[in-house]
Amino acid sequence: MTDLIVELGDSPQAEDDLRSLRRWLHDDEVVDGHARVAAGAPPALGAMGGTGFDALQLALGSGLSTASLVVSVLQWQTARRGAPAVTLRRGGVEVLLTKEMARDQEAVRGLVELLDTSVTPAPAPVPVPRSEETGGDDGTA
Repeated sequence: MTDLIVELGDSPQAEDDLRSLRRWLHDDEVVDGHARVAAGAPPALGAMGGTGFDALQLALGSGLSTASLVVSVLQWQTARRGAPAVTLRRGGVEVLLTKEMARDQEAVRGLVELLDTSVTPAPAPVPVPRSEETGGDDGTA
């Protein structure tokens, strides 16, 4: 599973908006079965953890693409009046989703590509050369 952090910024209603987004993702049949959504996120490096509900941490399973998650977040934003911008962070990459981006397929593709490339794939196993065993039949008597 790959972690993705969802943040909404520092507005008075950010916690309510995050709860709404969490419910939306839970109700989305595509996302719900393939992602573990947890309230809160690990504090940033060098920062102290807060007590508020300030982020969602998503653990994406193999059956869910980053694109599916981005589309779900954009649908949530489009369905809400005055929906906030949403920051998605994976590794060292942060992207900002706005409700207006739902109309720009190229921008969405670019953001998904950025998020997907921030995941370092597991290294392929290095084949170990087979060594010849001694004591076999080498044809000499």
